[in-house]
Amino acid sequence: MIDTLALVNALTLTGIHSCKVALVVPVIYAAGIAWPTRTSGVITVTGFGTLDLDFSTGASFDFFLRDFFVDERRLDDFGNSGKSRVGELCDPAGEFGAPRFTSDEFGNRKQISMGTEEFKKEMDMANWFSQLPYEQWVPTSVPGARPSARYKHAAGVADEKLYIAGGSRTGRFLPDVQVFDFRGLVWSSLKLKSEAYSGKGEENGAQEILPATSDHSMVKWGNKLLLLGGHSKTTSDSMTVRFIDLETHACGLIETSGNAPVARGGHSATLVGSRLIIFGGEDRNRRLLNDVCALDLETMTWDAVTTKQTPPAPRFDHTAAINGERYLLIFGGCSHSIFFNDLHVLDLQTMEWSQPEVQGDLVTPRAGHAGVTIGENWYIVGGGDNKNGCPETLVLNMSKLAWSALTSVKERDPLASEGLSVCSALINGERHLVAFGGYNGKYNNEVFVMRLKPRDASRPKIFQSPAAAAAAASVSAAYAIAKSEKLDFSSLNLNSNGVGNNPSEQDLAFEIDELKDEKKVLEFSLAEVRAENSRLTEKVDEVNGTHAELSKELLSVQGQLVAERSRCFKLEAQIAELQKMLESLQSIENEVQLLRRQKSALEQEIERNAAQRQGSGGVWRWIAG
Repeated sequence: MIDTLALVNALTLTGIHSCKVALVVPVIYAAGIAWPTRTSGVITVTGFGTLDLDFSTGASFDFFLRDFFVDERRLDDFGNSGKSRVGELCDPAGEFGAPRFTSDEFGNRKQISMGTEEFKKEMDMANWFSQLPYEQWVPTSVPGARPSARYKHAAGVADEKLYIAGGSRTGRFLPDVQVFDFRGLVWSSLKLKSEAYSGKGEENGAQEILPATSDHSMVKWGNKLLLLGGHSKTTSDSMTVRFIDLETHACGLIETSGNAPVARGGHSATLVGSRLIIFGGEDRNRRLLNDVCALDLETMTWDAVTTKQTPPAPRFDHTAAINGERYLLIFGGCSHSIFFNDLHVLDLQTMEWSQPEVQGDLVTPRAGHAGVTIGENWYIVGGGDNKNGCPETLVLNMSKLAWSALTSVKERDPLASEGLSVCSALINGERHLVAFGGYNGKYNNEVFVMRLKPRDASRPKIFQSPAAAAAAASVSAAYAIAKSEKLDFSSLNLNSNGVGNNPSEQDLAFEIDELKDEKKVLEFSLAEVRAENSRLTEKVDEVNGTHAELSKELLSVQGQLVAERSRCFKLEAQIAELQKMLESLQSIENEVQLLRRQKSALEQEIERNAAQRQGSGGVWRWIAG
């Protein structure tokens, strides 16, 4: 190991009073050694004058480094590993609890206080999430204790934490609230304070404040989590609404007004603006419901909703989603004997139900599944039919009403369970799905994470082509390269407070070079897009030419049809004349038959006359003889 104190003394205290911190820091950083805790001397930072260091009175060289690297936006250029090392330099033992700085996704600085191990752990977790494969479920490796395995619990995400409330296990309702922190991948139990029963707000067990409940819903509203309905041992004729304050951890029952719906569980609760839309469920007497009611969260007033057309069949353990703040979608669920795979839509403006035709993959009937919406996509996870679990993760494009299978797991996987939960979480600037719990023959308590591919809904259609998509990726790469440039220590400026905010000429030159690089990338991307546009224009011209030729053929065929139509008219006229002639032939035939009868009668009369003449001539002949 290198003696850090000797190195600093050699560079700063024994005659070499002028050196670049940009040279000192990387040497010690690369060596992976600890900083001295106490020393004194003078360091002349090139370009910024002389800085007196006096640590003989108990001050630490670490505090100097902390102030020197106060601009976290420069530390971001190191990447996660570099930031972790600088954190170690500022407080190697984590014993001071002194403030450090981090930056949000917009580059704004904020202070944090943690030890080195916590800081390194957070950075490790960030790297873990960033290395996940896209659109594949991955189980989390959770150190320490986990909550009890369960299903039919309520779940929600707030402040990079997953909140789990209640649920059911082996026929028992659970009363606890568990919290999973995405930054450390650790579980903790939430200690609730009762506002209703203790004005002093002392901590009590969750069992005394939050009744053991399952089949309820959780919705985040402001800085509170709202828990609605569910099955429990408490007796209430109407639907209850409880809250958990995320800041004070206070918990209590919210008084509501209006026409409250009957108590139920297995319902759906969908947030639409400032209203919660409740549909379906099963009441305490196991009566299935298909009614619609709304809770105004600003006034906490219930309202029964009257709908038109044919509603979905009564059901519970279904899922619901909202599209465009207007259309409420209901999928799946079950009655006491039937499992559904139908999709129903309620127009919240006209309050009319409809059952549209859905395209895409065949979806099997299911209940107890979980759903979450991201943009126009509705993700459906798990569920089953009391015989088999559903292993596929489905996606419904709510604009096109088309189903597709995103991925699939094994049949006995915890994700192929009934009564699980799935939530959407923004972790490190990327959207993830987080699933927990469920029952597939055994109760589960694992946390699964899926990293979703980023989708830009506002991107023009032309960017959907391969060339244009590559161009867009080039633009993103340009920004990534610009952010990953090495830190230029010589561009740091120190004032009397230890921090300088005025940009130097080197900073400006560096930014100009960055802009030039970005300009080149954008010009290349623009050329790609223009080439794609040219190809599409040629295709459009080709289609227009084909359309013109087909139009000419259509006109020719139409002319032929006109000629054939006139021929048909002539033939119809000739047929009519022939029919008239045939009618006249019948009368002629009758006349001929009449003439034949007259001729026959005339011939018979002539024969009789001849016979009479022969008989009379014989008498005269007898007299004469």
